[in-house]
Amino acid sequence: MDPARRPNTVEWWLSMPKLLSCYWPSQVSLPGTIGPNLATWNIFCHLGGNGPWIKKVDGIVDSGIDVPEGCNIEQVHMVKSQPALQALKVWPLTQVHYTRYLDMRSDIQRQMLAAPWSVPFGSHKSPRPPLTSCPPGPEPSSHHDQLTSTGPYAGTLSAFTSGTKLRTRYFSLLASQPLNFWASDCNRVIETARYFAAGFFGLDWDTSTPKETAKAILHIIPETSDRGADTLTPGDTCFNYREDMRTGHNYGLIQLSKFRSTYLPAIAARFEAQNPGIRFTNGEIYSMQEMCGFEILVRGSSPWCDVFSQGEWLDFEYARDVVHYYRAGPGNSYGLAMGWLWLNATAELLEKGPDAGRLFFSFVHDGDIIPMLAALDLLPSRKHLPVTYRPKSRAWHTSQVVPMNGRIIFERLTCSTSPQSLSNTSTNASEQFVRINVNDGIIAFPGCSTGPGSSCQLEDFLALVRRRGKKIGDFREICGLDEDAPARITFLHQ
Repeated sequence: MDPARRPNTVEWWLSMPKLLSCYWPSQVSLPGTIGPNLATWNIFCHLGGNGPWIKKVDGIVDSGIDVPEGCNIEQVHMVKSQPALQALKVWPLTQVHYTRYLDMRSDIQRQMLAAPWSVPFGSHKSPRPPLTSCPPGPEPSSHHDQLTSTGPYAGTLSAFTSGTKLRTRYFSLLASQPLNFWASDCNRVIETARYFAAGFFGLDWDTSTPKETAKAILHIIPETSDRGADTLTPGDTCFNYREDMRTGHNYGLIQLSKFRSTYLPAIAARFEAQNPGIRFTNGEIYSMQEMCGFEILVRGSSPWCDVFSQGEWLDFEYARDVVHYYRAGPGNSYGLAMGWLWLNATAELLEKGPDAGRLFFSFVHDGDIIPMLAALDLLPSRKHLPVTYRPKSRAWHTSQVVPMNGRIIFERLTCSTSPQSLSNTSTNASEQFVRINVNDGIIAFPGCSTGPGSSCQLEDFLALVRRRGKKIGDFREICGLDEDAPARITFLHQ
């Protein structure tokens, strides 16, 4: 490298804390030509929940999401995660991701100063964009964990669009009285709920005075440890889950570290061969893979996506499956108990039917959706996910279950038992069924799918949930809470 060019390179690295959208892999020589051809490969399906919303395509029923013939939807329960979030005006990172990124930047910057630079500057395929193309931004810390508001996959746009989409699907269930809906007490979750409401109820959904005359009322549920089981965020209230360093919340990271060691060292060796004098850790390579999805969410594309091969993206996707599976999913000792709370409360409302309300919308973090799916055993596996290799097939795909803006919807159906019965209110003329919609893909309940459109008869579904509850056990006992701690969710009502 021409020594006269080195100061500009270092200056570029130094500018990165406030210009993270300028982070471009071509500043170190990376193999920009080995990545997937997007004409035949959809990278969105392999970002492990870090990318834009995608439909569920694996393990779904063939009949699609249309209402089965002879049926009507009479009650809906949705739990929804936030869409793209950001740490900066133009970067969708959480505080943890941002800190990890700065650590990577500092380490590589230090090594760049001492590198021999035998690889000529600019010899790589991917050109570096000019710094002037990157807009200035405010202090990064003021934008941690906010919804993105730029690009084709902006979190604000995604939430609004999904509200409009579901308004079209469930318009007949809208009522004249105000509708209660709920969000956990986190700014990005609350903003997701508000943008969704604008799409579903209309821009004026909360402008009426008094509030009782509004179209909808958003209730904020605290994310505090004293809530016990009466919460949308059981990971914050389950004491043993937080304190158990071996099999609690950290278990996902422990298992992730094991699997990352099976594929990241080979990538690091390739990068190091192309950049003499610079060493890359497993964590730094993993952060580079994360950047692909994060940049797509804000800018619509990312050169990071072309840096890795298809096999390496499949490994990254599986790594994301591992961390969620063992952090709060079927592989965690506390995941099922945490997921049981919302599942049980929803089952009780499904049993009561539309008299209890027709629409129930809850907004949470993606990590709060995964325990519910585990409690229901919706994606069963005979064995836990291995961490020494990537299996050829599996039911647990994080990319399709909790992408940004992911949603799980339970629908109560009333279906005719005779051609004339849809207009007949007699209880002998119709039967009730339940089906689950995961990101616009209907999944059959294990052992209960003989109803219309592979749905489950309501009574059979309730029996399934009760069996799961007995097997899972008591939330307070498992989590080490006092006997007088709240034992169930009480706030879900219209």
